[in-house]
Amino acid sequence: MAQRIPLRRRRRTKIIATLGPASSSAEVIERLFRAGADVFRLNFSHGSHADHAERIAIIRALEQKVDRPIGILADVQGPKLRVGKFQGGRVQLQTGQKFRLDLSPNPGDVRRVQLPHPEIIEAAGIGTTLLLDDGKLRLRVLHKREDHLETEVVVGGALSDRKGVNVPDVVLPIPALTEKDRADLDFVLEQGVEYIGLSFVQRPEDVIEAKQIAAGRAWIMVKMEKPQAVENLDAIVSLADCVMVARGDLGVECPPEEVPLIQKRIVRTARAAGKPVVVATQMLESMITAPSPTRAEASDVATAVFDGADAVMLSAETAAGQFPYEAVNIMDRIIARVESDPGWRTLTDAERPAPEKTSAGAIAAAARQVAQTIEAEVIATFTSTGSTTLRVARERPSCPILGLTSSLQTSRRMAVVWGVHPLASVEPHSMTDMVAKAIRAASQEGFAKHGDEVVVTAGVPFGTPGTTNALRVAIVK
Repeated sequence: MAQRIPLRRRRRTKIIATLGPASSSAEVIERLFRAGADVFRLNFSHGSHADHAERIAIIRALEQKVDRPIGILADVQGPKLRVGKFQGGRVQLQTGQKFRLDLSPNPGDVRRVQLPHPEIIEAAGIGTTLLLDDGKLRLRVLHKREDHLETEVVVGGALSDRKGVNVPDVVLPIPALTEKDRADLDFVLEQGVEYIGLSFVQRPEDVIEAKQIAAGRAWIMVKMEKPQAVENLDAIVSLADCVMVARGDLGVECPPEEVPLIQKRIVRTARAAGKPVVVATQMLESMITAPSPTRAEASDVATAVFDGADAVMLSAETAAGQFPYEAVNIMDRIIARVESDPGWRTLTDAERPAPEKTSAGAIAAAARQVAQTIEAEVIATFTSTGSTTLRVARERPSCPILGLTSSLQTSRRMAVVWGVHPLASVEPHSMTDMVAKAIRAASQEGFAKHGDEVVVTAGVPFGTPGTTNALRVAIVK
């Protein structure tokens, strides 16, 4: 039998690539994977269920071909708040003028337009700010009635049909999941995706609802994109399975100078909780139309890597851009270069959160310390649900992590986790068997050779979720 050639990433931080019109074929998806994509994102704001089912089938076929787990993120749309239509398709609002937002479906003009969301009218108060068209226009509420808001235009400009509305000042009585989202969730949960991107989260209750629907069939990746979610950060992160810093809407609803600090705070909080965290939106935006990024964009990706994000994400760059392969390729190169710099390791060690005050947390911290002291080539983790591997990844060890699991679903979920090389493995039946399997996997996957040391950690009894209580050091013979 020909020896299996392992496909390894030479970096710790993972890459998520969004699929779309520019990246729907099997050939392009395989190119993106080989260029460095670890997880593929399906954006349910666009495309039919048939379109997404076809892409899922392509990814699963590719997974079989390359013999490596690949994660799939289904990003549901969430509520879309928009104004109605205008008589001429667009109007020009002047700074200082009065403008009414009401419930009437009649086409709007320069004095008024429909706001088909009574929840906004109900929640708004005198002085509430409304942002239109991704924040390009700004209104302030002067008077409130049961069926309309009288506003003053603080920042004017052109406003056309169906442009978006953001209300950063208040918690809106709108659930994070729409009827469309629920139908999409039913579809993706049947398809067996690994992560669900949850939009429009404002309160912990929004996460609880999504988790009840998923019922453990997929991880809930909460998109932090509203100021209200940031205010509830600790509670939301504690409930989420993973977190995304969605800087698009966050940048609309929060002052631009606050967004970098919010990004760092979210990453730091998620890392302390041991939850995978993704930095997303506009990372290599210029590559939608250019074959290389700006130097500022390269620096932005590097900053996320220095912050300790588990993954960075490409959106329109790979979904609709002219250079999807080049975008993944340069992101892979930027990450690898940052992680080869001594300053990155120094900062990673300095930013490491204190060990969890549990026996499982202590074992994970000890595994990292032992591996560093003896200069082990790899830490092999045995896990059923992913908890052991997540604990070790939280420690950000200097060597790679080999995530061994008998669950294909768990191995796919590990695709987004920092430093983890996921691998399906038969569950060990004894400590001796565990060590033997770890040594064999480390050798076959190209992590260790004869005479190298491997740190092995697991939960005993095997197959018991949530336990991390065993630590061994083995030598490859």
